[in-house]
Formats: sequence, structure tokens, C-alpha cells
Amino acid sequence: MNVKKFDKFFQVMMKHYRCNSATQRRFSMLVLAPTSKVFGLGNKTYEHYNEVAIYVDRRLEQLGATRVFELGLGDDDANIEDDFITWKDKFWPTVCDFFGIEGTGEDVSIRQYKLTEHVDIPPERIYTGEIARLHSFKNQRAPFDAKNPYLAPVHENRELHGPTSERSCRHIEFYIEGSKMRYEAGDHLAVYPVNNAELVNKIGEKCGVHLDTVFTLTNTDEESTKKHPFPCPCSYRTALTHYLDITSNPRTHVLKELAEYCTDPNDKEKLKLMALTSAEGKAAYQQWVVQENRNIVHILEDIPSLKPALDHLCELLPRLQCRYYSISSSPKLYITSVHITAVVVEYKTPTGRVNKGVTTSWLKEKHPSDPPCYVPIFVRKSQFRLPTRPSIPIIMVGPGTGIAPFRAFIQERDFARKEGKEVGDTILYFGCRKKDEDFLYRKELEEYVKSGTLILHTAFSREQAQKIYVTHLLEKNKEELWRVIGEQNGHIYVCGDAKNMARDVHNILLKVVMEKGKMSESDAADYIKKMDSQKRYSSDVWS
Repeated sequence: MNVKKFDKFFQVMMKHYRCNSATQRRFSMLVLAPTSKVFGLGNKTYEHYNEVAIYVDRRLEQLGATRVFELGLGDDDANIEDDFITWKDKFWPTVCDFFGIEGTGEDVSIRQYKLTEHVDIPPERIYTGEIARLHSFKNQRAPFDAKNPYLAPVHENRELHGPTSERSCRHIEFYIEGSKMRYEAGDHLAVYPVNNAELVNKIGEKCGVHLDTVFTLTNTDEESTKKHPFPCPCSYRTALTHYLDITSNPRTHVLKELAEYCTDPNDKEKLKLMALTSAEGKAAYQQWVVQENRNIVHILEDIPSLKPALDHLCELLPRLQCRYYSISSSPKLYITSVHITAVVVEYKTPTGRVNKGVTTSWLKEKHPSDPPCYVPIFVRKSQFRLPTRPSIPIIMVGPGTGIAPFRAFIQERDFARKEGKEVGDTILYFGCRKKDEDFLYRKELEEYVKSGTLILHTAFSREQAQKIYVTHLLEKNKEELWRVIGEQNGHIYVCGDAKNMARDVHNILLKVVMEKGKMSESDAADYIKKMDSQKRYSSDVWS
């Protein structure tokens, strides 16, 4: 980063602190000099938590950098923004003291984008910016990726849960013939969702804005390559429907900005408190926003005096991201389609509201039709792969929708067997609540067992007084586990919950290697790390 770019990056800080141009130049030069200030972004549920940040910090010290401030570690499993703000609030005074910069103590808010509302604008120009990503689908030219997703017709959409289940899990197939899209078993499918129209309308109502008003947000930084936060010009309805995340818990910096729009002093103080990094502020935010699970719509509903400028809200809200699903089909069997397995998210919050998953609730209503029902998708490549030789035995641990990639794996192994190839043991540990309610792909799996392709271990957690999970079965079958990973150099795969299940599986592996391999704890840990480096121990997990 050169000095010019660095000065631009710190324009907010320079307005916060009284600095003449000479001081600014000195500040930039000093910060670019060998000093050490590192903040890492990570997630504690993963083994290599903030490893890169820790390495960079240590390496800077080894190279002789002067430590200006302590290493900061952000944990996305908790509240990464809170971690950063807490670190930043101590960071700036320390840095300014180190470089001799005087702080004013003023609280400065700077808008990044300038608003232009269009009254007389040609319809074709509105449309070009209105849904630029969707407009580009007319061309549908490969290769397809995040910036150029493929508009795939829904080929099949069926319920996987039994009739007595109160929940829903969908098996969805997308037709991709002629698209030149390629995927492998183990890859992920990205789906671009659309926000619920009712929530979008509520935002327009609470902000007192006609949602069909066409507007443009233009970056005030003329040197920035990002001229608009999303394709412009567009209507507020389009921005809130296609481009902005309106269902996640707003971060504290959003509450801080929104507070200025409250006409009731008590409401203003409430939002400002939750934006603070004090113990009281953190507790208030954790309770009111996180635990009670409020999104921006709920906040607008529960704070009547809050009437923010909708263009500012559009600037503050994060972009709506695509969702990734493990592909649950093999291209060797399904050449013209790609499948996903998705639980429909729906739950009641402590405030009595019903929250619904953005993508799964939208996908649930997408069915084969004429004309076709389209969904924007693209394939993300993965390192989650079967061994190159089908004769190598494998163990798969995938409760619930964790079965998705393993359905594809089993299809591939069955295909190899039917081709007359030698296929090693294909062992699946699958778990769900009840056999007749949420045993996903039950008939398929039972057919694979009958044909000799699959060895299946099932755990139905709620069919007996004491809950039984896949980890209990895995621990019970220590001999089988060691035979595959210790004696036959087989592979083990884990897909599902990172926080509990995947961690428990890792601990069981460690115990089995220690016990059956007659190793010390450190040697067993090294053995598992070696399996990991050899791609014999693979995880596809989420928190």
C-alpha cells in the first residue's frame, strides 16, 4: 500500500484527530515503517484458529518490527465485530501517542456514498441498473461463477421428511444440460437468494419511502474502483430484495449510525449504548439483538421513533451473500442435473416472531413449471474428494444434512463397483431424530446396503430415553475405525456441525489412535495431522 492510498484509507481518522498535512505525512510514513499492529479474523471452532495472523505477528517481531500494539484476534463464532471494536478503541489512542498525534475526542460519522434520486430517467437505463445481475442472465455464457451465475431451471423439488415431521428438508435438482457447468462429488453449489417481499415492504413502510423510487448511490471517493455499493440506478425495492442483507443481526456500527435518526432521546440512548464496547453496552447488545434475534425490520418495529433515511440504511446494510450447499449428486450418474439437500430454516424467536431462512424458504416454493422456474447458481470447487483409487476403504460421518456429499460419494463408489472395479469398504455413520421422520434418503441407502455397496450405521437420537448420536456409534466401533484408518490406510470424512459433532469425532479419533495404535497423545495428534496433510482426514463443516 503506498502513502497516497494509506492517507485515503485513514481519512476518517485524520478528521477525528487534529493533524496538519505534515503530521499526516509523518504518520503515514511511520505506519508504513517496520512497526507491528496485527488484527486477525478467525473462528474458534476451527483447528487453525487465526493461524495466519499469529504467524504474521510473530514474523514481524522476528524481522525486528517495533510492536506498537498487541495482537488482536477476532472470533467469528462469537462476535467478531465486537472483538475488533474493542481492540480498535484501545489501538487508536496507543498509535496516536506513539506517533505524537493529538486526538480531539470527537465522534465523526462520514457517509461514503452520495444519493441521487431519479425522477425522469429512460426505462431502459433503469432496467440496465435495476437488476444488472439478473439482466446479464439473458446472455448465459460460460464460465459461470459468482459474478456470472447460471440461471438454472428447477428440475425437481421434493420433501425428504416423513409426514409426521414438523420440520422440512428439501431435495432439489437443477437442470444444467447445455450450460457447460462442471462439478465433482464433494463440490459446493452456490445459490443466490431473494429476500422476502413482506420484510422488504415493512422497511419501506417504517422508513416512509416509496420503494419504487429509483436512486443511485455514488462513491464520494473518486479514486475508488467501487463506484456503487450495488448496481445502480435501481429502485429501493430492488436493492432491498436482491442486494442487501435484511435478515441478519445488525452489527453495532449500524446501530450507532441509526441512533442519530431517533426522535425519542430514550430510543437514541438505547441504540448508542448497544454500540459501545463497555461491559454494559456489550451485554445490552447481546441480549436485545443477538439473543432475542432481531433483524433490521424488528429493530424498526420495536423502536417507533426510529425513521432512518432509506438511502443511508442501504449504505449501512451488508450485501446479501449467496449460500453454499454441499452437492448431493455424482456427475457420473446425473450428467444433466446437480442436486442439493437443504433443511428449511424456520424458528420462533424470544420476541414471539417467526424467523425464516432466506434461501431455503425461497427455494421451498421453487418447483418444476412451464415456463421454467429459474434459480441463479454456480459451482464452487472443493478439496473434499474421494481417494483416487476406489479400492481404498472410507468412513463417512454425516448426521442430518451432513449426508449430502456422502450421497454423491456412495453413488460414485456404486458406479465403480458396477463397472467391475475393486471397491473398498464404504462405511457411513448417519444420524437423525427418528427413523420415520427425518431418515434422509432412507430407501436409497437401504438399496445400497442390499447391493453390497454400503455398510450403514444409524443413530436415531429420539427413539429411546437416552439420546444416541453418531459419535456414540463411532466410539463403540473402535476396531472398525482403526482397521480402516490404521491398518488399511483408509480415509475418513466428516460433514456437519463444526462446534460439537466434528470436534467430538476428532477427539474419538485421537483416543482410537492412542489406544489401538499404542501411541502417546502427542504421537497420536501427529498421526492425525499427517492424515490431514495426506488428505486422508477431511472435513466439510459449518458452525
